[in-house]
Order: sequence, then structure tokens, then C-alpha cells
Amino acid sequence: MSDQITPILMPKWGLSMRVGTLAAWLVEAGTEITPGDEIMDVETDKIANVVEAADGGLLRRCVGQAGEVYPVQALLGVIAPSSVSDAEIDAYVDAFEMPEIEEEEDTGPSHEFAELDIGKIRYTERSGEGVPVLLIHGFGGDLDNWLFNIDAIAERAPVYALDLPGHGQSVKAVTNPNLETMVSSVIQLMDHLKLTKMHLVGHSMGGLVAAQTAIANPSRVASVSLICSAGLGDAINSEYIDGFVAAANRKELKPKLKHLFADESLVNRSMVDDLLKYKRLDGVQTFLEALKNNLFSNGKQAVNLIAGLDALDCPQQVIWGEADAIIPQAHANSITGATVTVVANAGHMVQMEESSRVNELLKDML
Repeated sequence: MSDQITPILMPKWGLSMRVGTLAAWLVEAGTEITPGDEIMDVETDKIANVVEAADGGLLRRCVGQAGEVYPVQALLGVIAPSSVSDAEIDAYVDAFEMPEIEEEEDTGPSHEFAELDIGKIRYTERSGEGVPVLLIHGFGGDLDNWLFNIDAIAERAPVYALDLPGHGQSVKAVTNPNLETMVSSVIQLMDHLKLTKMHLVGHSMGGLVAAQTAIANPSRVASVSLICSAGLGDAINSEYIDGFVAAANRKELKPKLKHLFADESLVNRSMVDDLLKYKRLDGVQTFLEALKNNLFSNGKQAVNLIAGLDALDCPQQVIWGEADAIIPQAHANSITGATVTVVANAGHMVQMEESSRVNELLKDML
């Protein structure tokens, strides 16, 4: 009967994840679930997120207990038809062995570095078939902003994500912290990887970078997907931008980060601490101040790329969180001919809060 039993396992979000906390079950045993249903909340040392069912069927057993920490691939629940007896479920749970994680995935380097003219750039990649995708994060972010997206998109195409100059683990000594420098880093990385054309996906400031890269290098771009993007209007939440740059401790930073999410509870201590560690690195504060002054000065955005995007001859889509408190949702309809999707129950970090929906939209462009 074991072939009628489907396990629910602790997910693996990113190569660095080893354990997760089962924060809560969102469904009870005895519930008939369908693929895509939200079934539990899981927290990692980076963020909390909802886990959606990959398979459908009758949830027969909630094995994992709320509040407990489990390794990746641990058995958390069991799906099976009612024809499978409780005794068979018991036997399956007792005999369950966690799937082995391949050695190179478990112990190999989770990221790579490219030595470019602009300096050292950190990136990660997933193999696949077809024209590759490049994910570009926003102001003050890094490639982990795509934690819930990169593996899903890799089901359809090769995927790369980078830390822009001045961000994450990439070079901090940046001579000119401006849009041109960010675009140059993207093109230099593409050249380094010998990638002639890519689908560009940019979030927030990363959308500005993706858009300008496409405008300046149209032959190298297969499509453009902009998520809560800068560059589509003047308005921006300058209180957030100024507060993020100025924040020097947890008490100052956490209230600012809450602007990023529709669900403020997603801002956990680990997220705040990670950003504080980044902001305290040598050169980061000077870099952020300069980049802010170049791109978001006097309480508004300094660069508008609507005309250039209108002239592009490649597929474009715009994705926006309905509750975005950083850049107005009204900017979503700025580009003539672009496909626009506004996602409910999500804020500025829509690719994290509603990752499954965003992943579907991104894969549809490939």
C-alpha cells in the first residue's frame, strides 16, 4: 500500500538551509487538500513562509509538531486515500527514512564568485534547458531575496541570481554607485558566463537595473519581468529609503523593514540581524548613502525609463504586490503593451509573500 502514500517533507529553500521550524499547521488531519493549498508555516533562520501542497489527496496524518525544528526532508505529514488503513500509515511512518541529499548539493559551495572588471561579484546558478534567467535584487538586498523562486524557475530554464555591487558578498569598494555601474555589472557577469541572451527579472531597484540593461542592450535580452519596480514613476516611500540607510540598530531597522511586507510578522529577528551585519561592513554605509542620493534623491525617483521600455521589442510583464508600501501600485500600468498582474495579500516583497503565484508568472514568460 506504500505506493498509495505520499509524504509531506520539510522543504529545502536555498542551498544553505539545513533545518526549519514547523511554525504551524494550516490544515487538520482529515482534510482533502489540492496542489497549491497552503498547508503549513515554516520558519528558517532567514525568513518565515507558507508551504503549499505539491500533491493532492487526503491528509491522513500530521507527523510534525508545531514549534519543533526538523531537518530538511524530514517527514512532516502523510497523504493517503481512506482505503489505506491506520496500521499501514503507522508502519509507513515508523519505517520512513529521509531521502539522502546528494553530496555535492549538501557540502559543495552554495555560491560562486566572478572576478570582473568592476570587482568580485557573488552569484548562484541552477542548471536547466533553454534561455537562462537572471534574477536581480533590490536596494539593500541580495540574491537570497529569491530564496523561494530560484529552484521553482529552474524547473523551466537555467537560473542565475547575483549580488549587485555594494550588496551581499559582492565588492563594496564601488567607485561610482549609480545605475550605470549596476548595469555594467550585469553585462560583465553575462560576458563572464558566456551568456549571449537572458530573460531579465528585477525586483524594486533591480527592476530599474533590468530595464536599463534591456534598453541599453536589447539584443541580449529575451524578456523583461519587473516586480514592484523602480523607474516607472517619480513616487517612492522616502521615509523607508532614508530610514533603512540611517538605521544603526535593531530598534531603528525593524520598523522600517515592516514596510516591505503585507504580513509584518514575516520580519523576524534573524532578518533584521542579517541586514545589520551587512550594513556594518566596511564601505557599505558610504555606498548606500551615495546610491540613495543618485537614485532616490529629494524624496522621489531620479530615473524614469517608461519611454525606453515602450520602445523595446521584447515581451514585458509587470508584477506588483497589491499592498506595496514602498512604490505605488499605480506605477504597474506605466508600460504600453506589458502584461500586468497585481497580486493580492502581498506587499513590496511579493516574490517572497506570494512566491508560488510569482513563480507561475515568471515561468509563463519562458
